Amino acid sequence: MSSEIRRPAVAGKFYPADPDQLEAQVQQYLNEAQAPEECLDLPLVKAVIAPHAGYPYSGPIAASAYLHLACSDVPIRRFILIGPAHFVPVRGLAVSGAAAFDTPLGRAPVDEEGRAAALALPQVTVSDAAHRPEHCLEVQLPFLHTLCPDFSIVPLLVGEATPAEVAEVLERLWGGPETRIIISSDLSHYFNYRTARALDEATAAAIVALEPDALREDAACGREAIAGLLLEARRHAMTAATIDLRSSGDTGGPRDRVVGYGAFTFVEAAPAAL
Repeated sequence: MSSEIRRPAVAGKFYPADPDQLEAQVQQYLNEAQAPEECLDLPLVKAVIAPHAGYPYSGPIAASAYLHLACSDVPIRRFILIGPAHFVPVRGLAVSGAAAFDTPLGRAPVDEEGRAAALALPQVTVSDAAHRPEHCLEVQLPFLHTLCPDFSIVPLLVGEATPAEVAEVLERLWGGPETRIIISSDLSHYFNYRTARALDEATAAAIVALEPDALREDAACGREAIAGLLLEARRHAMTAATIDLRSSGDTGGPRDRVVGYGAFTFVEAAPAAL
């Protein structure tokens, strides 16, 4: 595609630009998050939903998702990263044309095979203009660099797309246990604390029930990406769970106008015993 390296857009804004400070902050969130008790006895987490706000607000919730995602003895080689396009209009889904994404903690190469597979679908195009200012995928990378020694990414932004179009891309890139899926999305936006909590609990119930049609239009900025994952989760007979559900009112922001954050995990059905 291109030899261009996608540079960080929000380092020093959403998270520290200094590598030592960033590493310490991410590690603190991971240390304070509630981890699974017995990693090797748990089913493999294939996908998570994680928030994407500034780290002081959403970092603790994202850490909960990533501890569960990394809780496995199967090495993760590829992450499918999908989030909403906040800044540039996109029809369908937009993949980055860059060779890699830089962060203060390292460089994540883009998986060429995965990108080519996605681009074979008519709803996927290349848009570096959409990816260049976008934070929703970038803020996930420091957690991945901290927990995984070697990985590639397929970075996708969702614009004007149907859940079925997102689900088709996910199915094309599904892979095996070496491939995991991250849906980057915040939940309700700018309600008061109590209203946001009620709305986010309804959204969490729809996610755990794998009911995309039960998601309100304003349930999440990444609604279409979440709904697409729910369609695929039903097709793969997955089980979803809420790991953490809070808002900026819980993590340090004012409570009159909050943004909701959730961490959710998805596991595939266990194979039948021989």
